[in-house]
Amino acid sequence: MYLDEFYTQKGNLVSVSPEQASRFAKEVAGDFNPIHNPDAKRFCVPGDLLFSLILAKVGLSQQMSVTFSGMVGRGVDLIFPEKTDGKVDLIDEKGKVYTHVESAGDSTTDSTVIEKLSKEYVAFSGQNFPFVMVPLMRKHQVMFNTKRPLVMYESMSFKLDRVDLAAPTLTLVESSLDIDGKRGEVHFLFDIKDGDEVIGQGDKKLLVGGLMPFDEEQMNAMIEQFTEFKQAYLSNL
Repeated sequence: MYLDEFYTQKGNLVSVSPEQASRFAKEVAGDFNPIHNPDAKRFCVPGDLLFSLILAKVGLSQQMSVTFSGMVGRGVDLIFPEKTDGKVDLIDEKGKVYTHVESAGDSTTDSTVIEKLSKEYVAFSGQNFPFVMVPLMRKHQVMFNTKRPLVMYESMSFKLDRVDLAAPTLTLVESSLDIDGKRGEVHFLFDIKDGDEVIGQGDKKLLVGGLMPFDEEQMNAMIEQFTEFKQAYLSNL
């Protein structure tokens, strides 16, 4: 499984080092959010890595919803409990819940199917900034604080007609931003295809804090910095 190099398991405990989390974010998801850098003050493991690990550990179901309730920082050991009644809580040794999963319908533990869908979702999800988020914020003439961006991955859900997928791909259908004062709720609605057939739909939800008037110059500077860092990182692989 491609995920093997991005976590370590000892008994029933799973840990993700800052270096593993950073590599997954950049090399698999194309996500260069500095919060995933090993030396980040508020470092956290990417939600997309947690989602991928959940699929690998408990399987893929026709209907799944994943809610992130806490950030997994450095040095946190996670426990993946056995699936019970379609519900799973990803917890640490003290019982703190970081991720809640609910599932229903037919399911599969076929590692080939799970890996294909996992990789497709992660690649899709990692492209949110700047390709989707920036045009959306520009449209609404608001943006997060580029010096202290506060963007939280809150949840994701999807429904599939079937789980015997051969060549799944994800396509963005619609993006939206609902504004309430200085907070925003972002939704990315997507289709899941198997070949040319649409076999499911999904919704990724982000929460954005500290909204301020859109500033083209500040945003362009952030995009330029993002692009330069990405190119420099990838050129050294």
